[in-house]
Amino acid sequence: QVQLIESGGGLVQAGGPLRLSCAASGRTFSAYAMGWFRQAPGKEREFVAAISRGGRETNYADSVKGRFTISRDNAKNTVYLQMNSLKPEDTATYYCAAAQYLSRIVDGYDYWGQGTQVTVSS
Repeated sequence: QVQLIESGGGLVQAGGPLRLSCAASGRTFSAYAMGWFRQAPGKEREFVAAISRGGRETNYADSVKGRFTISRDNAKNTVYLQMNSLKPEDTATYYCAAAQYLSRIVDGYDYWGQGTQVTVSS
């Protein structure tokens, strides 16, 4: 079992930055690829970014490429999502998730956090 707790969400103006964190506990953090997903009201959960176990490989949704950066600190059992140049359409609940292998799909992940709300005002 892996427990994931997201933090760092909030209200931000369009164009501003925000950094999300996801702290993991339980099994060895470095054994898991990590991902960030988001879900807006009335929409399906969508992939945002993912990072490999060691952090060398990353993958981004086209909608956030160049604005968001995923990173991890295995010594701190934490994965981050640095979000810059935020847009109102980035408003959603953001979830972190753990997987055996780096994946862009929801079903590829075994463990999920409870989510943190990000609201971008125009």
